[in-house]
Amino acid sequence: MIGSFTLENLPCRVVFGSGTLASAKAEIERLGGKRALVLTTPQQEAQGAKLGAALGPLYAGIFAGATMHTPIEVTERAIAAMKACDADCVVALGGGSTTGLGKALALRTGVNQLCIPTTYAGSEMTPILGQTENGLKTTVRDTAVLPETVIYDVDLTLTLPVGLTVTSGINAIAHAVEALYARDTNPVTSLMAEEGIRALARALPAIAAMPDDRAARSDALYGAWLCGVCLGTVGMALHHKLCHTLGGTFDLPHAETHTIVLPHALAYNAPAVPEAMTRIASAIDAADAAQGLYDLAERLGAKVALRDIGMPESGIDKAADLAVTNAYWNPRPLERGAIRDLIARAWAGEPPVATKAAA
Repeated sequence: MIGSFTLENLPCRVVFGSGTLASAKAEIERLGGKRALVLTTPQQEAQGAKLGAALGPLYAGIFAGATMHTPIEVTERAIAAMKACDADCVVALGGGSTTGLGKALALRTGVNQLCIPTTYAGSEMTPILGQTENGLKTTVRDTAVLPETVIYDVDLTLTLPVGLTVTSGINAIAHAVEALYARDTNPVTSLMAEEGIRALARALPAIAAMPDDRAARSDALYGAWLCGVCLGTVGMALHHKLCHTLGGTFDLPHAETHTIVLPHALAYNAPAVPEAMTRIASAIDAADAAQGLYDLAERLGAKVALRDIGMPESGIDKAADLAVTNAYWNPRPLERGAIRDLIARAWAGEPPVATKAAA
């Protein structure tokens, strides 16, 4: 029997396929935009300039300063760039860093956003903005930051390096994993979560073997979209809280942090969410969900230790303290000692261990 639930669908237009980047000009016009500021990271500036040229008279300029964790000071510089070129909308081309900057600008100025993801971050599907100020990352949930239109172009992911593909894809899987045991989970979102996990778990090994496999890239982008919708529709729990804490405090790379922490956070919650564990294990074709995700990351060459991406061992206790402050929902009660052990294993790169909750 299907129990009672509440589902709030978020308003967002999606254009999915190959070669869909060519529709950017028409999508800006559809939103009523006249002068678009293109946003990228420094690494994707040339790609952004090429897109700008294709926009013709709609192109107002480019801001190529997006960076991870959306620092407030970068947002301030981007607002100044918007004013300088009289932009009335933004086009975010890139991964989670660029998407985050577009959201921050929308929150601060009210401009429309066209988002064109080039990774599998999935944040373009959410009304969530994570931004950093004075070393602390805070989260805002507001429909004002949800992009009006998202263009998914499989062609833009064909050259995404395998290493980034793997961590970006597992980051996306994390959204769906937590959606399966969210406090406000519902059967519709759970279907999307399981399908998203399955699509990515199938696609990532195929891409690792053949990076330009268009069918696998399409599967991965489709899976990332579904996982992103899950992230935007229901609440998250320990895993996302922990990753925000680690990323913002120690300036760790976002996708790699999610990839490393996910098996351990899942193992921590496993005793409280047996049905979700079964569904995740089935989707990744593994006997155990947490161990299966750890094995998947290791098999695909991703780093599995926080120490290997820049976290100091001296930060373990600080991270444990922060993880249990500012109460948030989790299916298993937050136990500082057990969470400290979780972080220590993730720091060392050890396999995940499921522990029983305190009596």
